[in-house]
Amino acid sequence: MLYVSTRGAAPSLDFEHVLLSGLAQDGGLYVPKNWPKFTKDDLEKFRDLSYSDLAFQIIKPFVGQTIQDTNLKGILSEVYSSFSHPEVAPLKSLTPNLYLLELFYGPTLAFKDFALQVLGRLFDYFLSKRGERVTIIGATSGDTGSAAIEACRGRDTIDIFILHPKGRVSDIQRRQMTTVTDSNVFNIGIEGTFDDCQDLVKSMFSDQRFCKEQNLSAVNSINWARIMVQIVYYFFAALKLGSPNRLVSFSVPTGNFGNICAGYVAFKMGLPIHRLILGTNSNDILVRFFETGELIIQPVVPTLSPAMDIQISSNFERVLFDLSGCDGSSVKAAMQIFRNQGKMRPTTQIFEKACRLFLASRLDDQGIKKQIDKIYRNYNLIIDPHTATGIHAAEAFMSEDNTPMVALGTAHPSKFPEAVEEAIGVRPSLPAALSSLMERSEKVTYLPNNLSQVKKFIRQHSQNHER
Repeated sequence: MLYVSTRGAAPSLDFEHVLLSGLAQDGGLYVPKNWPKFTKDDLEKFRDLSYSDLAFQIIKPFVGQTIQDTNLKGILSEVYSSFSHPEVAPLKSLTPNLYLLELFYGPTLAFKDFALQVLGRLFDYFLSKRGERVTIIGATSGDTGSAAIEACRGRDTIDIFILHPKGRVSDIQRRQMTTVTDSNVFNIGIEGTFDDCQDLVKSMFSDQRFCKEQNLSAVNSINWARIMVQIVYYFFAALKLGSPNRLVSFSVPTGNFGNICAGYVAFKMGLPIHRLILGTNSNDILVRFFETGELIIQPVVPTLSPAMDIQISSNFERVLFDLSGCDGSSVKAAMQIFRNQGKMRPTTQIFEKACRLFLASRLDDQGIKKQIDKIYRNYNLIIDPHTATGIHAAEAFMSEDNTPMVALGTAHPSKFPEAVEEAIGVRPSLPAALSSLMERSEKVTYLPNNLSQVKKFIRQHSQNHER
């Protein structure tokens, strides 16, 4: 399996090099040169597999010969046996055709654990084999940071630097990052938005001298391996609901387009998906695209669902590349226009292709609170603000042909206690393992939105620079 850049000018790489590189040298994102395909017979054989065994079958084609089967199976078994629910990703029925896929039973209570717990171990596997150390740099709008830190803390082969927008993540999200005191973990609060953090990360990866000096790698969903591992739970849920003999739709809370991009890849691999529905908040650039055919950046508005407070949805580029017939030069030109002018209009053909599969829905803060209250009253179930947007979108586009609809539950409600309490008058409690979180001391450095200052801090604290 070889990978190519969405912008067409970087060398093709195997999985090991894509994992360790993160962003392509030309600024693009890596994608497989060809999508693996599963037949109806393949899917029927997968139906009764455990989560970790299914993960092996889905992931194996993407890693090729870069990791032995026994090692990959061992990593996946170790990761998913540590999740706190025996089914790993339980499917809860709300109505006869509406389901909630709960993805928050990992160590940091968010769907990001599914991929990042695997990534941490994959980094260790390849770096130990090479005798190397990497500097991981990531930007987070909330959950990626804590999941990445939990996966990488204390590892001998990694220094990890996570940038978050100061004051724009929940207290629980921030503390899950900043109370980790391992010597290889560094939290940087940036005076700006998530998009500013993401731009800083991309700028560092575009600096080839800095990349080589620090041996940079990424854990954001710009890293293909993140998307790869998240594909699994789409297959897992669909198989439980009768796939491949039954179509299934998914409703996905998303800001950076990474989670729903994994659903798109599952569709390309042969999973019979009827619709992929995007749920988001007032930062609705993706909804406006599916309404008008044009991406237009607007100022980021702080909301009750901060992980989606984004205007530059990086992973949209992967889908754009596929819909364009893998034309890297046209994607490069389109992305350059988008960054220079703050807007982009793909061709009518690309837009029409996208609309055959994708639908989109927005929900402002008042709507989010109403949705949390509705789910609590109707089902005695407490959900977080991001999941609220997903269920709302699912309800808005429920099919009349009895196609099952799966809404993704992306975070435990205790990560957003103020928003939930405001909605239903009940404050969700943290699980026992995190009960002391609010009393722990924090370790964080606040910096301006300034590339040179961030690079200076990384150079001062990275062991790669010391070497």
